[in-house]
Amino acid sequence: MRNSHEIDYKIFGNDIQVLEIELDPRETVIAEAGAMVYMEEGIDFQTKMGDGSNPSQGFLGKLVSVGSRLITGESLFMTHFTHQGHGKSRVAFSAPYPGTILPVDLRTVRNNTLIAQRDAFLAAALGTKLSIHFNQRLGAGFFGGEGFILQRMQGDGMAFIHAGGTIVEKQLNNETLRLDTGCVVAFEDGIDFSVQQAGGLKSMIFGGEGLFLATLRGTGRVWLQSMPVKKLIQALMPHGENARKEGSILSNFLE
Repeated sequence: MRNSHEIDYKIFGNDIQVLEIELDPRETVIAEAGAMVYMEEGIDFQTKMGDGSNPSQGFLGKLVSVGSRLITGESLFMTHFTHQGHGKSRVAFSAPYPGTILPVDLRTVRNNTLIAQRDAFLAAALGTKLSIHFNQRLGAGFFGGEGFILQRMQGDGMAFIHAGGTIVEKQLNNETLRLDTGCVVAFEDGIDFSVQQAGGLKSMIFGGEGLFLATLRGTGRVWLQSMPVKKLIQALMPHGENARKEGSILSNFLE
């Protein structure tokens, strides 16, 4: 017997995608606050503390859950969308920045558990448990800038995460994969995630790949993103600064 609600979905678009969830009566999907794009008649929403995976959870338990979301940088509350009408009705969500939405059936991942970057979660079927996951290797946080505090998703239903740019899925078979620290989106339970120095001193200074690289080891699936949001911001900042300078020069000329 499944604990999570069984939901149907469609994903529209290419670069800036929209996730549409189809709900039967009394079905519920949970999502990050502010992610909703539209919802059809019959759907009611409530902002709650916690993910709702444990209905009997007391106030103290919910407070601990909220505290963990604060640590991961997420909103204090989550929005629960429930179909209160008849027939089928739909609610749609979008990611906060351009990229790709990845649907994951948690029944297909090892131990029904997915480890993801702390800002990757978008939505999930009610019954999915969201919790904090600390990387045991402190260097992942102190030196890599990413990956020390991760998010754990557990359950037997659908979960949806978002990533910047294109998502690449890799299957590791007792192998090692090295990559930019910001390009890790998610990986299956049991994969070892650490951060290591990127070559020698010369490569670190002049290589252009950053001072440290993430290392994934083990057996299981990992998901990577081609354009982490930090890289996107860095790419856009020079253009914004130039635009402001040009605008300032033009204003002075017109005056």
